[in-house]
Amino acid sequence: MTLEIITADSLAPVRHGFFTRRGGASSGVFAGLNCGVGSSDQSEIVAINRARVAEAMEAPPDALVGVHQVHSADVVEITETVPDQRPRADAMVTQTPGMVLGVLTADCQPVLFADEAAGVVGAAHAGWRGARDGVLEATVDAMIRLGAKREDIVAIIGPSISQRAYEVGPEFFEDFMADDSRNARFFAGGVDDRMMFDLPGYGLHRLREAGVTAEWTRHCTYSDPDRFYSYRRATHAMEADYGRLISAIRL
Repeated sequence: MTLEIITADSLAPVRHGFFTRRGGASSGVFAGLNCGVGSSDQSEIVAINRARVAEAMEAPPDALVGVHQVHSADVVEITETVPDQRPRADAMVTQTPGMVLGVLTADCQPVLFADEAAGVVGAAHAGWRGARDGVLEATVDAMIRLGAKREDIVAIIGPSISQRAYEVGPEFFEDFMADDSRNARFFAGGVDDRMMFDLPGYGLHRLREAGVTAEWTRHCTYSDPDRFYSYRRATHAMEADYGRLISAIRL
């Protein structure tokens, strides 16, 4: 099966893609294009999947780089491939042609950034914690340090868990309200004391407040098991592990 790649017109002509799970070599709970090196899937199969992604990005396998994601606001600049090294961070930026920045998600927001005129791109993994701590703004700032202009940066949020599937507890809601009472707009009532959180809406807000053009592809990872992996769906199904989607961008 060929790979399925979601793209955004506003990032063109920069090569990029939010890859679905279709077209990979993994099986079982990982069936499809599992690119998670930290999953319990067979490492050889994950390597095959990642090589297919690199090929789709018109790059050799070793040009596809990533980070050891830790739900932080840390950003690293990528200038070259360092085999077997993944710095602890949740976002990357580069102005080096040919480097493919890849982030892994399974409900969290994959965000791809580009200032095509300046020749600077970025990629971020933004769950609720990273987004709240400022990983999106930190990525924008890192791009500006490389020569990007805030008003020329486009950021696209890829497939993420949507509000209708993201139930949270009262403490979660209270923490966001302590940050800013206007965050109430990102919550809807759920069952009993539960709330439904709009993660992509919150991400769009943070990006637009940072002064960049931002969109969401409007794909829900939880609600479409044929196309997307989902940590929360796997947890609800009491599965032992789950696949990781990859989103990538290059100059």
